[in-house]
Amino acid sequence: MLRKSKKNAHVFRQMKETKENPSKLVCVTAYDYTFAKLLDESGVDIILVGDSLGMVVQGNSNTLSVTLEQMIYHTQCVSRGVQEAHLCVDMPFMSYQVSAREALRNAGRLVSEGGAHSVKLEGGVNIARTVEKITSSGIPVLGHVGLTPQSFHQLGGYKIQGKTVSARESLLQDALALEDSGAYALVLEGIPAELAKAITDRLKIPTIGIGAGPHCDGQVLVLQDILGLNTDFKPKFVKAYGNLNELVKEAITQFSNEVKSSKFPTKEHSFYAGS
Repeated sequence: MLRKSKKNAHVFRQMKETKENPSKLVCVTAYDYTFAKLLDESGVDIILVGDSLGMVVQGNSNTLSVTLEQMIYHTQCVSRGVQEAHLCVDMPFMSYQVSAREALRNAGRLVSEGGAHSVKLEGGVNIARTVEKITSSGIPVLGHVGLTPQSFHQLGGYKIQGKTVSARESLLQDALALEDSGAYALVLEGIPAELAKAITDRLKIPTIGIGAGPHCDGQVLVLQDILGLNTDFKPKFVKAYGNLNELVKEAITQFSNEVKSSKFPTKEHSFYAGS
């Protein structure tokens, strides 16, 4: 049975176009069923199956090795925990760059096999025709400009973008091109706050910031960063709202100590014949 939700691409666009709902969009990443269910129950607007799983789940130094099959698998896991949120998924490196036709085929697989409601692509003017082909086929697209992790090597690393006048103008044109191509919203990553404000004010579609200041129409963060699980990764734009790193280690240490001292399992956690 097809799930209907008030959290969809059409509604997100209307939120900004009509200004009926001043509340900002909340987007958080998830890669498995358990966390997806928790995010959904917490009222998150958009759950993003990010190709950041290459770093967060797989332990790689970047996102480039993540495959389409892996993204489909993780999207399937996440979709089983989603009832109300909008489910968006990253199209991984080289799944949309070769041709618009191949990009549409791969986007279709993420929707039909993975259960995604929309797909996210990195790039601007250079992928505008691809975005238009995907959206015209009925698949909503979330754009992504600024610091685009899949262009890690071309950008020379994870560096703030849009610092020069020409770079700022280029990013604005990228944003406008994606809007014209039918994107329902746009992620702005790793750009100066004043540039993010200028783009947000210019666009009719919502912007979702990550390392782009407070003026965007919404914000996105990686769940593990929000929970304080990854203590090795502390960029300026991340705020940890918990310290699960220590809580997890404390719980595991207590379990280990009780096993070694024969305090666990007790009668309470055991089965007996006839009981």
